[in-house]
This record gives sequence, C-alpha cells and structure tokens, in this order.
Amino acid sequence: MAVPERVKNKMKEEGLTGVNKPKRTPSHPKKSHCVMAKEGDTYKFIRFGQQGVKGAGKSPPTAKDKAHKKSYYARHDAQGKSASKQSAKYWSHKVKW
Repeated sequence: MAVPERVKNKMKEEGLTGVNKPKRTPSHPKKSHCVMAKEGDTYKFIRFGQQGVKGAGKSPPTAKDKAHKKSYYARHDAQGKSASKQSAKYWSHKVKW
C-alpha cells in the first residue's frame, strides 16, 4: 500500500526520512523527537521526549543513571500493558531509554 499524500507532505514538512524512523527536533521548544508512526493502515505523527533531558540508555553506566531509569519506568508503568506504536510512550522507551 502506498503512503497517503497527506502523510508524505507532513513528513517532508518535518524533515522525516521515512515511516517509523524517529528524528531529533532540537529547535522544538518542548519535545526532543518526532516520528511518523504506522501501525496497520493507520498513520500518526507523534512528538515525544522532554527537550534537554537525556535518557539513561539501554545499559546505564552509573548508579545515578540507573536510579534515573528506574524512576522513569516507575512513572510510566513500563511493566504494565505494552504500548502501541501509535503512542509517545512506545517511542520514548525505544529511543531515549
């Protein structure tokens, strides 16, 4: 199935290279990343992540980073129901944490 014209226009406007490919947005006042998410036949433009805050990464090196990651996951119910690709939670966990 081809990508709808409205989706192509939004991706071009935001400078995205493809569907489900996140991009940093350093000039955005509040959000650090954006992505055009696709799940099934539905497309959704999502902004996620707090500007200026670094995630601890997949394997945090210091105890402070480990605590930061642990509290982030506690706040965002990481062990609960898995998030859809159509949610900022999914992309934030995938990209920043």
